[in-house]
Amino acid sequence: MTAVGIPPALAPANRPATLRRLASDSLYVLTSLPLALANFVVGVVGFALGIGLVVTVVGLPVLSGTLATARAFAQLERHRMAGVLAAARVQPRYVTPGPDAGTWRRVLAPLTDPQSWLDLGFGVLRLPVTLIAVPVTVAWWTGALAGSLYWTYDWLLPADPDGGLAPLLGLGDAPGTRIALYTAIGLFFLVTLPIVVRGCALLQAGLARGLLTGVAQMRDRITDLEEQRQAAVSAEATALRRLERDIHDGPQQRLVRLAMDLGRAREQLAADPDAARRTLDEALDQTRETLAELRALSRGIAPPILVDRGLPSALAALAGRGVIPVDLSVDPRLGTAATRPDPAVESSVYFVVAEALTNIAKHSGATACSVGVHRHDGGLTIVVADDGTGGAHLAKGHGLAGLADRVRAHGGTLAVHSPPGGPTEVRAELPG
Repeated sequence: MTAVGIPPALAPANRPATLRRLASDSLYVLTSLPLALANFVVGVVGFALGIGLVVTVVGLPVLSGTLATARAFAQLERHRMAGVLAAARVQPRYVTPGPDAGTWRRVLAPLTDPQSWLDLGFGVLRLPVTLIAVPVTVAWWTGALAGSLYWTYDWLLPADPDGGLAPLLGLGDAPGTRIALYTAIGLFFLVTLPIVVRGCALLQAGLARGLLTGVAQMRDRITDLEEQRQAAVSAEATALRRLERDIHDGPQQRLVRLAMDLGRAREQLAADPDAARRTLDEALDQTRETLAELRALSRGIAPPILVDRGLPSALAALAGRGVIPVDLSVDPRLGTAATRPDPAVESSVYFVVAEALTNIAKHSGATACSVGVHRHDGGLTIVVADDGTGGAHLAKGHGLAGLADRVRAHGGTLAVHSPPGGPTEVRAELPG
């Protein structure tokens, strides 16, 4: 708790951070003036010269060079404003020609890039904003220093024949009154200095963020959504192909043999009842094996226990069926009705764990593995690790590639760390 009458930013516990922020913001604002002047002059002169010469061959390269220069100023500003906004630096995706593009296509590529034109617009608009922020910052620093230190140099100043500010306010012309008045004004400027300078810095950084990162963030979001859509289509196609292949190679072949065995048993029933009984026994075994394979295939689809009881129970049942001992750790909140994730996310988590355990059993040569599913502020983290031989990767054509597509379709990420010789760790991050 801060003392009564002291702003939180100036409390003793927060003072070092406030002073660092004040110094950083002041440096950002004051150094903006020469950059803004250079950016404005280069942008306006280059644009005017390029437009004036556009009827000639020289005009378009001049415009392109102006946009390239504006991009350099914009890149510098993105780096500077990241510290003011306490945010990660956003790097837009500029339009770039292909590796086989000719010279003219490379020269004129900036002219087709919307972000390059926004960089140029920022170079023009930043100067008026800077011409507001810099004088205000300088005035507040001057008022804070000159006023709060007035008592140290009042005796050096010549007497004011007009009486000064104190008599004008009806406070008299005594030296003590004059010193107290100017010191009080200086303290006002000093106390409000961090707030005013911060506001000026945010004014400049806000303009930069709006023009230099808005289109980039929107384009990145559209790209992410497109990648998620493609990943969803790829994951669905991969799952369908695998299901078709598994049904064709397993249950379908067994059902064909079952039909043949039943037909043979019917023919043997009258002539050789013992042979018919043996054939029926074999058919019964085929039926059991077919049911077992169908149950195994259905594990990729949400089982009833997942729908009814949630992830903890479903993953416990999945781990219990594994051929390798599984050390299972699941956040209990994932099983309660109030904090259960979305059904689609639940199904994806179950699928990730089921597929990872299947790969461990088939390919890893592991003797033990662990599964951890935990909730955090941004969603869910799934970690499946084993002590096998390693060598797993996300290359296309492998099971983990389809798994990565399914995770990406839900806005998540999947990473595999599996050096030769092991151990292997599959880590997935899912929103929800």
